[in-house]
Amino acid sequence: MKRIFTRISVLAAFCLLTINVALAQNITVKGKVIDGGDKTPLPGVSILIKGTQGGTQTDVNGNYSISAPANATLVFNFVGYTALEQAVNNQTAINVSLASSTQQLEQVVVVGYGTQRKIDVTGSVASVKGEDISKQASVNPVGALQGKVAGVSITNTGTPGGSPTITIRGTGTIYGKSVPLYVVDGVWYDDINFLNPADIANISILKDASAQSIYGIRAANGVVLVTTNKGKKGDAVINYNGTVGFQKVTNQVEMANATEYATAVNEAYALQGAQPLFANTNLGEGTNWYDVVLREAMVTNHQLSISGGGEKSTYNLSLGYLDQDGIVKNNNYKRYTARLSNDYQIFQPLKIGYNVTATSSKSKDAPSTIFRALYAASPVVPVFNADGSYGDPNAFNLGNGSNMNPQATLDFFNQQTTKYKVTGNIYAELKFLKDFTFKTSFGGDFGQEEVRGYIPVYKASNTQQNTNSKLDIDRIENRNWIIENTLTYDKKWADHSLTVLVGQTAQRNKMYTINADALNVPYTSEGDLYLALGNAASRNITDSGELSTFASYFARVNYSYKNKYLLNASIRRDGASQFFGSDNLWGNFPSIGAGWVISNEEFMKDQKIFSNLKLRGSWGKVGNAGVPFNPSTQTVDQSAGLVAIFGGLPYTGASIRSIVPPFLLWERSSGTDVGLEMGFLNNRLTVEADYYNRKTEQAIFDIPVLGNLGTASSSLIANQADIQNRGFEFSATWADKTESGFSYSISGNVGINNNKVLNVTSGSNPIYRGGAGITSGYLSTRTVNNRPIGEFFGYQVEGVFQTDAEAAAWPGFKKGDFKYADINGDGIIDLRDRVVLGNPNPKFTYGLNTNFAYKNFDLTLDIQGVADVDVFNANLSNRFGNENYTKDFINNRWNGAGTSNTYASASLASGLNNAPNSFYVEKGDYIRLRNIQLGYSLPQAISNKMKMQRLRVFVNAQNAVNIFGYKGFSPEVGGAPTNAGIDTNVYPLFATYNFGVNVTF
Repeated sequence: MKRIFTRISVLAAFCLLTINVALAQNITVKGKVIDGGDKTPLPGVSILIKGTQGGTQTDVNGNYSISAPANATLVFNFVGYTALEQAVNNQTAINVSLASSTQQLEQVVVVGYGTQRKIDVTGSVASVKGEDISKQASVNPVGALQGKVAGVSITNTGTPGGSPTITIRGTGTIYGKSVPLYVVDGVWYDDINFLNPADIANISILKDASAQSIYGIRAANGVVLVTTNKGKKGDAVINYNGTVGFQKVTNQVEMANATEYATAVNEAYALQGAQPLFANTNLGEGTNWYDVVLREAMVTNHQLSISGGGEKSTYNLSLGYLDQDGIVKNNNYKRYTARLSNDYQIFQPLKIGYNVTATSSKSKDAPSTIFRALYAASPVVPVFNADGSYGDPNAFNLGNGSNMNPQATLDFFNQQTTKYKVTGNIYAELKFLKDFTFKTSFGGDFGQEEVRGYIPVYKASNTQQNTNSKLDIDRIENRNWIIENTLTYDKKWADHSLTVLVGQTAQRNKMYTINADALNVPYTSEGDLYLALGNAASRNITDSGELSTFASYFARVNYSYKNKYLLNASIRRDGASQFFGSDNLWGNFPSIGAGWVISNEEFMKDQKIFSNLKLRGSWGKVGNAGVPFNPSTQTVDQSAGLVAIFGGLPYTGASIRSIVPPFLLWERSSGTDVGLEMGFLNNRLTVEADYYNRKTEQAIFDIPVLGNLGTASSSLIANQADIQNRGFEFSATWADKTESGFSYSISGNVGINNNKVLNVTSGSNPIYRGGAGITSGYLSTRTVNNRPIGEFFGYQVEGVFQTDAEAAAWPGFKKGDFKYADINGDGIIDLRDRVVLGNPNPKFTYGLNTNFAYKNFDLTLDIQGVADVDVFNANLSNRFGNENYTKDFINNRWNGAGTSNTYASASLASGLNNAPNSFYVEKGDYIRLRNIQLGYSLPQAISNKMKMQRLRVFVNAQNAVNIFGYKGFSPEVGGAPTNAGIDTNVYPLFATYNFGVNVTF
């Protein structure tokens, strides 16, 4: 029996050995790797044989071939996707679908000086993929973010080449810079208008102080991290993106025609006791100035990129061209971009690389006040007279309010802006002692901007003429550089993960401005405009500049235990030259954050509700160094009025007419954030909610000074206020796909913010602003303790005086005038009766973003809006006399007892009718179809026959549908903190319709 058992054992061992040898033999495995969402092939996917260093990559079509043991496991890795392991099991064909990590806990998020897994982040960080940005018709990457991130408010300017305004979690400054810090591949900027949106791989927005504090004194308004496209290993990939379309004004304000205008003007004159201006008011339609000057504007955008690489290096080259006409005739903007990046793996531990971007732009500008002119211009004035001369408002005795012919303004306006910028950085990264990485980077920003304006000799009318030609040239040069060195220790052992970062930064920013002009410069061609050709005696030149240097040291620690308990702590120490001489040259900016991944706890393993549940909280301090430059430097006034004659010779006098603070510090901001992240149904539904409380400390605020001190201003700015922004953010995403191949995602976000000045050391002293163009002489905004920044302030309208008898009790008023509330009950209406009228700071911002794909079709639909915000319609209130009226006002105006108790008479320019009041403050809420795009990709078999990897065509519409109640062009009105929301010359909202094509070879 024993012998039989031994023989059986030997036979079994031999069989097992034979099987193992057979399994150990290599077989060739082939297959294709595709995106699990849109089913497109993924080139450059890394495929490794688990436990070995052997592997390969997919080609441009997503195909791969690898020799591996029949019992091996293949590991598929690709940036932005969740890693996948696949057992070979003797299979010779394995096709793989990778899930995008944007919906997975393993998603890599770009943070300050590195990346983290989404699950490890303890601060509030939002990411937007480059493909979501490039789908927008926006030519500026910031504009494409509108409605996509909770708590981020973006106001588009509309001007070709203009930069949108971005506000992250409310306004926290009055005199300081309110723009966020942009960091593009390690280089710092105040604007990213030079970037082509198609060059962007990812944008991360750091929203809370914990995430921002690593950037110290530049982070108080938020930080926007931009990562540009890099090359990937594999054959060269050529990609072309092109669009062509047009822009069209939406929601155009309908103005009164000539007959309606003449009738209203005569009514206003009658109420003033004057003779009618127009003997005959039956003047027909007259001139629609908006139709004369505005147009449908063409826009084309092209981008070509080539990328690829080998085992030791990768490259990416892109070229871009944008040609955008403005909706105002003659207005045009052209931009050329070129970008090159290379990365080299010199040897295994050492990697070096660089990226450089060059941008050139040139614009034919539009007059800065053209939209106010179009609103005010009289419809009774023709564009041209029968003899070809310009229609002259003076021929109709219209006075100062409507004394312009917008066509003449446009024809004789000659200004162009040229910009050049070269920027980029070089870096070296060395890995040593297994867990250490040292990185050094040097970057720079070298730019020049020139604005050249020329006014010829002309005479369109007695008020629109110029007797001496004039050439103006303004030139701004920027020379900035930044050096950063970081050392990172990254160690994982057992249940622990530790990352320690220490770093040092040195920066210098230099700006030089020169302004020159000369009279009587002849005009023969655009290339012959030189200051030297003007009169020598008339030439003027002034210059100015700013130079600031920064030195910084920072450190951060990230710790994770069992992927459940998270800790983040950082500190940055900054010194800035502009605060030299004070006791606060250096500032310290600490932060701490913690997280608890509750879903990884043992007691959560059997529950079926949450696939992810994470609680996080943070606190931190950041700063705003963008305060007025050299505010503590005493300047001397040497104006012409101070010249004295002694002995027949002129001597320049001087006077000190200002009081400066002994020093002015950066504004500091401290904030707390509590967030909850939830995932349901295997993370098909993800939800994120945040509460934040941000407080700006030592904010710069006005201090009143006595007029008898001889100062030119009645106030002095100093660090003496605290400003609070507190609110909630909520975002949710549902993403799924069906067995039939239909995939979709629906994302929604809401931001709620409350802005308030908490306290001011000078007490209840307010800052009054918002006076630009206010004809009554009153200022329309007020910033004061315990109220929001820049709230609208004026008279409360209670109705309209119907008869002179009713108005007689109120000195200075007559029938048809607004009836104001007597707040203090003293029987007169004066400045003491003004009240709060509205708030230009939006309380609610929201967005809905969707993506659908079925077979070869894809659809993107984005909706965006704001709510609980007010706009001051200064276009209607700013009146000197005979400006035109809107059709809405004409149809609803008071023109006799009982006709209206809401709208005043046509005599808006008289008395206090044009003073800031509640009638001119309107709700600025809106909802718009921000973007809709329908695309079709050619079937892979057909595109392959055409030697293309992919061919996609699409149609796109942006801002096509806008719903709002505001009576102006658009409630999307920006402005500085104390002048925000005042619509006096806002670029009209327009929709963009275009057709595009994406081709990949």
